[in-house]
Order: sequence, then structure tokens, then C-alpha cells
Amino acid sequence: MAAADDDRNARESTPHRGNTTTTTTTRTRTTTSSLTPTTTTPPHLPTPIETIALGMFPFILIFGAIFSVLSPHTRSAPYDAVTQSHSQDPNLAPSYFARKNNIFNVFFVKRGWAWTTLAFVFALLTQPAGRAAAATSPAVVLARRARAGLRWALTTTYWVFVTQWFFGPPLIDRSFRLTGGRCEMAAHAHTQGEFGVEMVTSVACKTAGGRWKGGHDISGHVFLLVLGTAFLMHEVGWPMLVRSRRRAEERCIVAPDGTVEKIGRGAPADGGPEDGREGVVLGVGEKAAVAVICMNLWMLLMTAIYFHTWVEKFTGLLTAMLQAI
Repeated sequence: MAAADDDRNARESTPHRGNTTTTTTTRTRTTTSSLTPTTTTPPHLPTPIETIALGMFPFILIFGAIFSVLSPHTRSAPYDAVTQSHSQDPNLAPSYFARKNNIFNVFFVKRGWAWTTLAFVFALLTQPAGRAAAATSPAVVLARRARAGLRWALTTTYWVFVTQWFFGPPLIDRSFRLTGGRCEMAAHAHTQGEFGVEMVTSVACKTAGGRWKGGHDISGHVFLLVLGTAFLMHEVGWPMLVRSRRRAEERCIVAPDGTVEKIGRGAPADGGPEDGREGVVLGVGEKAAVAVICMNLWMLLMTAIYFHTWVEKFTGLLTAMLQAI
């Protein structure tokens, strides 16, 4: 992952002062004895930890789908196939989280990328500075933050293209119409807007009182929650894991000259305990990012249980994974 590579570059530019750790500036590196034995991953495959992290998302969706089928309360609740949700009547909804107006959906999920961005920036600016990090030159820190900012910009652009705008309607709305979807207005209304322009986005359709009906509706909730969680795990979670010194992994990379080399992932943490006996110390920004990740995963489970068809949730997951991997 690029975030871990940034940490590696910073450590290699600063000599360690402790006498219990030996590192080199070469591609093949020596790790401390407190780490578990390393595993080497081919250049185009995820490491074991990355595989577990990415596998968590389909596991949550599968668990939620099974729960919705096995739960008598959920199975017996009225369900609207057009809106892909259960009855919004508080007396009929199987759960508070099955209602679209629940506070977590309105103020968290609907503004999900804003929360992800705030958590990312907060963590980036408040990461704990240990002995090696404190000795790192400001230029190295600035370069690291610039690379992280570029990754955020690229991910945000992908989010905009999928959900907000793609030279017109976003990709989600384009796919809906390509699969036969349309805006179905009420019987007394016209199928076109005020100025005779056909409504081609779900927002315009619903604003005019219509129903977005007939096509394949990629789950925007699943897409957003998976994309935001994967991004925060990559930018914040992985550096935390590296500093904890609990696991070392090696990835093979293809060098510019075509040779395959190994790079270590899991070297001693900046400012971490030299003997590895203490746990990682989280900064306030990292704690905020962890809170956002946990909330994302919880709302992903609620979406898996109460909203959309299995196919729509799967395509939402797949669309997010295209960027996450």
C-alpha cells in the first residue's frame, strides 16, 4: 500500500537511535525479532492482511443477507420492491435502522464522504510523532502528506464520477437507465421536467415527485461505505498496524529495470517502543478515523439486512472494490 510505503521512505531517511533495531535502506530489509515471521506476496496480489481486510466487506454483506432471511421479524415486514426498502411506517418497520429517516442515515451515511474526508485530514495532521518521526525533516513530512492528499483527490474523483457527476448524470444513474430504468411520474404529472427536458438523474426525478423505477440500481450506500472504509483503513489503519509492530509482511515489486525485489512492510514504528512490549498509542485523529470506520461497518451491516437486493449490493461492493484494490 502507498501509505505504508510513505512510512518506509521516512524511516529510511532517518537513522534509528536505538540499539535493538537494525534496518537498512535497501529493498530487502531486516526486521526486529519482536515481529512475527514475514510472508512474501507477489507484486500484483494483496498481502494476507490486505486479503482479510478486503474480505470483511463481502462477509458483512453475506451475513446481513442471511440474517434478513432467517429473522422472522424482518422476513414478515412489508417490503417495497421499487424503493428497495421495508415499510417506513414506524409501526411496521422491522427496525429503527430499516427506516431511511433514522438519524445515522440522515446525518452520517448521507454525508459519508464528508465524514471520511474529515477523519482522514484530522488523522493526517495529528499522527503521533515518536523519536524517528520527530527527527524526520519537514520536507519529508510535507512530501508524505502531499502524496496522501493526491490519493484522497483521486479517490474523491472516483466517488464524484460514480455518485454525483460524470459529464452529466453520474455512473450509477447512467447504468440504471442503460438497464431499462426511467423516471415514472404520478398519473397527473408529465414524464418530463418543467422545460421539457427528460429527467435522467434520480435526484431530479425524486425532487419532481417521481419514482426511479425499472433498472438495475447499484447500491450507493454499499459503494460509499465500502469505499470510505477501505480508504481510511489504507491511509490510517495500515500505518497504525505498522507502528504496533505486531505483524511483518513483504511484498514483491517490479523495479524500473524489470527485476523483482522485496520490500518490507511492518518495520519498527516511528516512536514505538523499542522492545515491542507496549501497545500502539493512537492520536486523537486516528481515534476519530477508527470511530468513522466502525460506524461505516455498522451501517454497512444495516444496509445488508434491510435495503436493496443481493445483486444491487454486490454491484455496489464491486464498484467500490475497483477503486479500493
